[in-house]
Amino acid sequence: MDGVWSDDPWAVDPAAFPPGDSRARLRFLVTYATLAPSGHNTQPWRFVLRPDAVLELRADRTRSLPVADPADRALTIACGAALQNLHAAAEALGEGVEVARFPDPADPDLLARIHALGPRPPAITGPRMLRAITARRTSRFAYDPDPVPGLLRAEAIAAAARDGLARLAWLDDAALRHAVALLVSEGDRIQMADPAFRHELAAWMRARGGASRDGMSGAAFGQPDMLTFAAALVVRTFDIGAGTAAKDQALAAGSPVLAVLATEGDTPRDWLAAGEALQRVLLAVTAGGFTASFMNQPIEVPMLRPRLAAAAGVAGMPQILMRIGRGPKPVPAARRPVRQVLREG
Repeated sequence: MDGVWSDDPWAVDPAAFPPGDSRARLRFLVTYATLAPSGHNTQPWRFVLRPDAVLELRADRTRSLPVADPADRALTIACGAALQNLHAAAEALGEGVEVARFPDPADPDLLARIHALGPRPPAITGPRMLRAITARRTSRFAYDPDPVPGLLRAEAIAAAARDGLARLAWLDDAALRHAVALLVSEGDRIQMADPAFRHELAAWMRARGGASRDGMSGAAFGQPDMLTFAAALVVRTFDIGAGTAAKDQALAAGSPVLAVLATEGDTPRDWLAAGEALQRVLLAVTAGGFTASFMNQPIEVPMLRPRLAAAAGVAGMPQILMRIGRGPKPVPAARRPVRQVLREG
């Protein structure tokens, strides 16, 4: 694949979408898939392109987070977000695809099989979605108090529910946001008190310009990229839970709105569906001029998850907690080149 996006998927150029050859088109679509968010920016996906123009999405469990995500729930959600990016890009660029989820019960790492169906008329909203995929950022900074417009909220709710497997609930009330913010801060203190959690977190704190092209740079938190190593050393060595809890509590309570994405069940199928729904929501939010960041501590700490569901008044299982608003747009997190995540068989 030619072009600068061979090394930096954020620079993908939709005008270079190849004509005709379905294998080449699937290969190109993987570029968009890799721009999905993932916990600690682990990018836990692998793609296999078969000779018959069938693309497999596989979980890369070498990139799992055994402490923060022991069941690979968040890993599967991230892969679902990548699948949705690929599907949205296919619709936008005019390639028909058919997706079979969990097609082989004997192979739990095979999350989806994508069949190319050939050229189709591009979706009318295609350019808007492609811009949203490459413009989406996880912004961990404080947000302006501007409210999220009702029309955008309705669009995000519909986007989450499109497959009938996930629901998005908006948390507007200041007292409710405060209650959820307290759960976020409690989760911070519990996680940061665990040396194993801190070591795992520090292991994924990496300079953006590093060879691995993954992990979290200090730049994502408003710090110089060159200080990432020093920040990782601090996280690994000291329990900074009190300070982290205070900061995150203020961010959660001070954001214009929080949102919870929930599913009825809590199986790998639910997690993959949650990831697809999440990415549809994030693309709608981005296209509407807003941004989001994740505050999943009350979901990652098992004892807090039912308390979050009760506080937020959501039925089913909370899968994602995020805050949404307008804020500074950070530099994009590093992404691995497509050649590192795609194998052609």
